[in-house]
Amino acid sequence: MGAFLCGAGSKGFRASMPNARFLLQRTGMDQVFRGQASDIGLEVQNVRVWNDKMEAELCRMTGQDPSRVSQDLKRDFYLSADEAVQYGLIDQVLQPTFNKRRAAGRDVDLFSFRPDPEVSNEDRWKREAESFKRKEDEYEGPEIAKG
Repeated sequence: MGAFLCGAGSKGFRASMPNARFLLQRTGMDQVFRGQASDIGLEVQNVRVWNDKMEAELCRMTGQDPSRVSQDLKRDFYLSADEAVQYGLIDQVLQPTFNKRRAAGRDVDLFSFRPDPEVSNEDRWKREAESFKRKEDEYEGPEIAKG
């Protein structure tokens, strides 16, 4: 389901880290169905309808042929980040910008994984951490009702 959600993002903004793995699989048939035969039939029919909808949506998101998506979903289908780009599930794999940061005289850090090296998330994270610390320092505990 996570791979499906990655593919459902806005085209051009679907990205992953280099070591990400994606798993495409059918849903709903991980347990034995129990109950009366008519109930089991309804449950199987419901699972089939939702799997068909998921296949159609994957075709739309990735641009793959319905026959290929159906074949890929017959068994668990694992993709690396680069394979997911080729399949059409995501648009890009975020790579560190080591050389660009070193050329600017700054250290390489975890925030260097982004598609645009000019945008700095580091400052935003530092501001959020400082804001959280201020709120934490100002907190005096829960109010006690008197009466």
